Amino acid sequence: MRVYLFIAAIAGGVTWLITPLTRHVAIDIGAVGEVRARDVHTVPTPRMGGLGMLFGFAVALLFASRMPFIGGLFVQSRQAWVVLAGAVMICLLGVADDLWDLDWMLKLAGQLLISVFVAWGGLQIISLPIGSLITASPSLSMAITAFLIVASINAVNFVDGLDGLASGIVAIGGVAFAIYSYILARTSPSYASMSTLIDVSLVGICVGFILHNWHPAKLFMGDSGSMLLGYLITCASIIMTGHLDPMSVHTSVYLPVFMPILLPILVLFLPVLDMCLAIVRRLSKGQSPMHPDRMHLHHRMLRIGHSVQGAVLILWGWAALISFGSLTILFFKVRYVVTGMLMAAVVLSVLTLFPYLRRRIPELRQENESERGAQHAAEPRRGKRRRM
Repeated sequence: MRVYLFIAAIAGGVTWLITPLTRHVAIDIGAVGEVRARDVHTVPTPRMGGLGMLFGFAVALLFASRMPFIGGLFVQSRQAWVVLAGAVMICLLGVADDLWDLDWMLKLAGQLLISVFVAWGGLQIISLPIGSLITASPSLSMAITAFLIVASINAVNFVDGLDGLASGIVAIGGVAFAIYSYILARTSPSYASMSTLIDVSLVGICVGFILHNWHPAKLFMGDSGSMLLGYLITCASIIMTGHLDPMSVHTSVYLPVFMPILLPILVLFLPVLDMCLAIVRRLSKGQSPMHPDRMHLHHRMLRIGHSVQGAVLILWGWAALISFGSLTILFFKVRYVVTGMLMAAVVLSVLTLFPYLRRRIPELRQENESERGAQHAAEPRRGKRRRM
């Protein structure tokens, strides 16, 4: 565990140190986001923060490859280098979008090509939990892998609308699944796990970036960052669940361990929900699914009265509820987990609606008082008519 904490610290420290340099580079080459109608920020802010996170992730992997505890994973498989190569490509695609605002179809095609490359390099969902375990064909395996990667990339991209929101949600999911994969690795002779390594590195770069991205942000992650985060957290999940042997995993662990195969529904529940709602909303209006608007979940949070920091913290809370709620199934009975999640959901619901309720309750009281005043004013008139 100490090795993983050390790697996370390296990833976070390098990201924190490199990000200011990335900011200056973004300003010099013109990767500065202008204020648009749908934006929350009010001043032009440099983008391209994903480059700093990419450096942090790459340095963390290089350190890990030289450490005795986990270095053997780099010898046994080339998965780590495939993931790193894909990370470089997806980040560069994001940099191009941060600079030139690529057409959404071109960007989607690039994401798909990179995802297929990664799947072809050996990062695939081999097994599917449909009824009983079945083995997917190579073509189906590549298709499912590419779909998961592209879906997660765009889910994180959609939710990246407030300072610290996307990086915080991904960090929370990364912590949950780092614990998840570490528990599974304990059943093997070596505790070393490539999935855990990617997760802790991901958490590190998210924390290192948030220190520069907390409101008011000095730098935005841009598409180079949001696509990188969605890509990495999906890769970690695929490595963890895509090659499980059901004969080597106890039934009590085997069932919940396949839950992360539905990564967008669990770890990235809020981003995927936001993405699905946006696509349905835009298609119903006859618009492109990538047409921008101000109807995302974070926009709605601001509209009912939350501050930027408050909205981010509450959305982090919902993300933690989903991520850690699935994790606790490993340790507690389902009914206890469900009860605890329902109680937490009630608290979060109250916090979510509190600004609206605080504003609405006085309005209702005022309306009631006005109605009562009108009734009292009408009563004497009716009395006078009776006496006459």
